[in-house]
Parts: sequence; structure tokens; C-alpha cells
Amino acid sequence: MPNILRRDDVAFLLYDFLDLEALSRLPHFADADRSVYDAILDSVEKIAEERFQPHAQKLDANEPEFDGERVHIIPEVKEAIDAFCEAGLMGASFDADDGGLQLPYLLQTAISAWFSAANWGTSGYAGLTVAAGNLLAEHASTGQKERYLRPMVEGRYFGTMALSEPHAGSSVGDIRTRAEPQDDGSYRLFGNKMWISGADHEMSDNIINLVLAKIPGGPPGVKGISLFIVPRYLVNEDGTRGARNDVRLAGLNHKMGCRGTVNCVLNFGDRDGAVGYLIGEPNAGLQYMFSMMNEMRIGVGLSAAALAMTGYLHALDYARDRTQGRKITDRDPATPMIPIIEHADVKRMLLQQKAYAEGAMALCFYAARLSDEKRAGDAAQQERATLLLDILTPIVKSWPSEFGLRANETAIQVFGGAGYTRDYPVERFYRDNRLNHIHEGTRGIQGLDLLGRKVPMQGGAPLKALISEMQETVKKAAAVPELAELASQLEGAIALAASTTITMGGKAGQLGQETYLANATIYLDMLGHVVVAWIWLRQALAALERQARAGEAAGPLSTGKVVACRYFFRYELPDIETQCALLSQMDTICLDASADVF
Repeated sequence: MPNILRRDDVAFLLYDFLDLEALSRLPHFADADRSVYDAILDSVEKIAEERFQPHAQKLDANEPEFDGERVHIIPEVKEAIDAFCEAGLMGASFDADDGGLQLPYLLQTAISAWFSAANWGTSGYAGLTVAAGNLLAEHASTGQKERYLRPMVEGRYFGTMALSEPHAGSSVGDIRTRAEPQDDGSYRLFGNKMWISGADHEMSDNIINLVLAKIPGGPPGVKGISLFIVPRYLVNEDGTRGARNDVRLAGLNHKMGCRGTVNCVLNFGDRDGAVGYLIGEPNAGLQYMFSMMNEMRIGVGLSAAALAMTGYLHALDYARDRTQGRKITDRDPATPMIPIIEHADVKRMLLQQKAYAEGAMALCFYAARLSDEKRAGDAAQQERATLLLDILTPIVKSWPSEFGLRANETAIQVFGGAGYTRDYPVERFYRDNRLNHIHEGTRGIQGLDLLGRKVPMQGGAPLKALISEMQETVKKAAAVPELAELASQLEGAIALAASTTITMGGKAGQLGQETYLANATIYLDMLGHVVVAWIWLRQALAALERQARAGEAAGPLSTGKVVACRYFFRYELPDIETQCALLSQMDTICLDASADVF
């Protein structure tokens, strides 16, 4: 049954495409090597197949329920998360000083992909906790780490982030939750939060909410936001669990997909105020939270890629087994029907899914590799990785969310009418993946972030760094006969994207910021397609290099990578020409449309 991910493809990404073993040469990661990585992946694959995937359908049909007193979740979820924690996976990428295994984030990303593909609803509890823990590891005090982070690394406490409020949504500068300072250095929080995943359940000893709030008297807007630790249960000096904090569940949100991860409306301070503890400095909360948000944005892209990937694998197996029709050249009804994978249009649909899913997965793994360089590399590596992550994060969040969803849609189409039923999981993958468009900043917000903030940042330094990386790949691929034509095509796409960006920037001063940003989402898709084309060319290079090292004829994996790369360049990359033409015109039809035309 599994069809979760393909181990050989994960190994290709880790070792051939991104050279995970090279990270072991960095002092920070020196205690592990490939034998350790492979042993962990063996365990991950086993737990995902035996503990996570089997209850995914049951969890989708039996979402968490609130009876007014407590949240009820099917027992298989806790059993799966317990197995995850007992294997030490919650602490895989945390530093040894914090109780973790101090393994590369790239490996953690492969772990997360496997569990997201197996059962996204259950894996969400672990993903949220790891992200919240990473924020504490970076910004919390030593005492806060000991009290809250270490139990999270051990899997005893879970974590969440509480940003959104019912009236504000993504406009966090308009939040109203307030934090009143107390004589003992703590704060009392009063307010409401909405869309908080994983914020109420009975599967852990405690839940650590990371809450954005405003201290009275602080600056207005985003400059006056602070970040607080607000535990579900207070923690005593000796580390034991204390009294219930003044954090109450007001209700659950019932979702189209990802139903297994409980999603909450929380009230803080219905009585005397929820006890909270300031992280870092006052009014720097959004800066701290962005470290978690950026990680979560990469995680959103990864979840989208994983769901696209498992959907593709299910569709591929179905297409190989399902017989229907005959070749166009054979109309004899007496001959046997053929597997639908033999039909050209089904091959097209499968290639599209493969190009989207594997391209998205490789992009997310690449971002994880950059995170490791930023964390543990030398000064030059850190500077380069920081610039590339600045420009790539909106794309890593949004491109897999958009095109991974399209892959899931196409998977349903491969199944035909059967794909629209709950007899097969592809309709669930689609419903689950639809959330990735929305959370951690909608697609439109990512476009505004990319074009409005990241492109002009530091005089264009992040974009220049990205272009330089892509041009290096073009130069390398141009020397490989099988890839020379693709290298030339990518070179042209890079030049077109760069000239379009320059044209838009040149017109922005005259036409104004609103006009400049009116089609930011189209810019996001355009640059995303160029980036994924580059990622595909890098994968094709790695596949051919792998084949050459082995001294053997091209196997299915290497051949598949090159074919999917060619598909993307032929069928997908040309879309940027229309997008760039529209962007260069700085068209304002959407901006100028008055509300009454709708």
C-alpha cells in the first residue's frame, strides 16, 4: 500500500543533488555520517508506513471534536506521535546542548517530507513543535530554554504559534491582544487568537503557545509587537506541571482538509489574565516570530511538495494497473485493453505531476541545505545562504503550494471518476493541500513580499546572488551535450526575468508603488518558474553525473530526471514570456477596477 515517497528519489536529492555528506565536514555536524543518516531514514520509513499512513483516512473521517470540556482525537494519533518522539525524531536537528541530535536541517526536511506524505494531519503536531522549538533555541533566554525547549525536544511538550486574530487575519500590525507587565517580571495577556493549529489536545504534558501581543504604551503597528511564551499549564520551579493557565479553548474550526490537526479559537485572560513570559526585548516580537514564520513557510512548501509527490505516486500506480481502451492504431475490440499509462495524454498528465512534485521537493530540500549553511557554514557560506534564502523563501512557500496543488488535481484526473470518490486517497490529498495556499501568508502576500521587499533589498543583492547561482549552472550545463540546449533556454529565461524586473523598477518611480505591486503574484509565479527550471537543470546534471560515476547505462531514475527536466523546459517554462510581457506593461486593469464592476 505505502506509496508514500520513493526512497531512491529521496536518496538522490540528499546525496547526489545536494551532497548531504559534505555537511558532515562542517564541525557542527561532524558527529554523523551517511551510515547514521541512512539508519534514521530506515526508521522514518518504517514508522511512517506502520504508524502514520494506516490511520490517515480514519482521521480525515473522524476529525477532532470539542465537547465543551476537552478535545477528543482518535487514539492512533497519539500512538503515532509517541513512536515519532521515542525514535528521537523531534530533536533531530536541535543542538546537543538543547537535548537534540544536532543533525542537518536537510535531513530533518527529508524526515518531515516522509511524515507529511504519510499523514499530514498527524504530522502537523510534530512540525509545529519543531518550528516553535527552533524559535526558542534562537531567541529565548537560557532559563526559558531549560524550562520550555528541552521538554519540547524530548517530545513531552508540544508547541504552537498564535499570531492571527479574528478581525485582523494576516494584518498582524492590527492585533489587539495586550500584555500587562507584572511586578515579578511576567505579563498577563488578554485577547483572542484564531486559526491556531495544535493549540488544544491531551496528547502532551503541556502546550507552549508563542503569542504575539502588544505591551501598553508601545509604538503603534508592527513596531509595537512583542512575543511571549504562554504555556497551557504553568511550570513549577522544579519543572513539574503546575496550575492550568488562563488560556481557554473557545471552539474548533472545521476545515476542508488537514482535518486531523486540531485548529483552535483561543481566549487569553477570561479570568485574571494568561501568564506569559517575554521572549527577548519588548517590541521585537515580529522580528523573532519571522524566524519561525520563515521556517514554517519553507515547511508549508515542503508539505505541498510531499502531498503532490504521494499523489503522483498513487496516480502512477493506478495508471500502470488500470486497463482501458486500446492504442489509436488498434481498434480491434477483440484485442486486450491496455494500461492507461500507454495513452499519450495520460503520460502528459503524469509527466506534469512528476515535474511539479519532484521540482517542488528539490526546491524545498535546496532551501533546507541553505539553512544548514547559514547555521553552520563559514562566513562566506553564511552570507551567500542568507541572501539566497531571503529571495527564495516566498517562492519556496508559494510555488509548491500552487503547482503541487495542480499536481494533486491532475492525479484525480488520472483516476477519472474513481479519483473523485473517497475510495482512493487522491481526493484527500487535494483537500489537504488546498490549505497550503492560505496559511503562513497567502499567495498574494508572498508576491508582495517578494517584489516589494526582497527584490529591492540591499540594492538588489539577494536577486543578484540568485542570478549568479543560476548562471553558474547554465555554464556547467552548457558543456554537457545532452543539456546544452536547455542551458541556452534557461540563460534566456534568466535574462528575460532580469530585464523585466529592471523595467518594472524603472517605471515604479513614475507610476507609483501601487502600480508596481499590482501584479506581484504574477511576478511570483514567473520568477518561481525560472527558479524551478534552474532546479530541474541542476537535477538533470546531478543525474548524469551519478550515471557517469557508476559507469553504467542510464537507469530509470536518471532517465526520468532528464525527461522530466525536458518536459518542464518545453511545456512549462515558456509561460514566463506572456507573464513578462504583461509585467513590463505595468498593467493596471485589476488595480483600477472599481468595487461596483463585480
